[in-house]
Amino acid sequence: MKRIAVIAALAFAACSPSSNEPAPATPAGPTPAAETPAPSPAITFDVLTPDGIGPLTIGMTKDEVIPAAGDTRTPDAAGIPGSECGEFQPQRAPDGLWVMIETGKLTRITIGEMSTLKTDKGLGLGDAADAVKTAYGAEAKTTPHKYQDAPAEYITWWKGGPRSEPYVQDAAARGIVYEIHGTGKEGAIHAGGPSIQYVEGCA
Repeated sequence: MKRIAVIAALAFAACSPSSNEPAPATPAGPTPAAETPAPSPAITFDVLTPDGIGPLTIGMTKDEVIPAAGDTRTPDAAGIPGSECGEFQPQRAPDGLWVMIETGKLTRITIGEMSTLKTDKGLGLGDAADAVKTAYGAEAKTTPHKYQDAPAEYITWWKGGPRSEPYVQDAAARGIVYEIHGTGKEGAIHAGGPSIQYVEGCA
């Protein structure tokens, strides 16, 4: 009788699952896809107007200019805004585009150095002075160039019509100056407030 009980116990142990056996694998679900960061929105610098270009608007603060177009490309260069006035080329702006910051605000945008940008009249560097005068008609004012002989000159146009004062100081005024070089063609274009009248940097 004892022998039968031992055999039964051994048979039961052989049929019972071992506590050392691994648990059945649980079917794994799909692995979540890694999130891809959204691309930064493209910056479009379309045409230069007296009020600005692309994301840059005359009158915005330097703290607004930098997120919109980037900080200076040459942080170690002299003349970077930090005091009353300075110019720099934003990192994310097209080549040849300069911004002028005065007392913390954007007052002028310049295109030069063979920039391919155009104004809202379709004019760009290398165009003849006659093309500028034709585009603006009698509202354009011509003045002699400070450093070069004729045919070098400045062709200035103000929104709202010609200004009567010899030097515009109204901070709300907006205009554009085409700087004609000795070749009789555009060498630089300045757009913005009264600082478009500067002929040498911030003066």
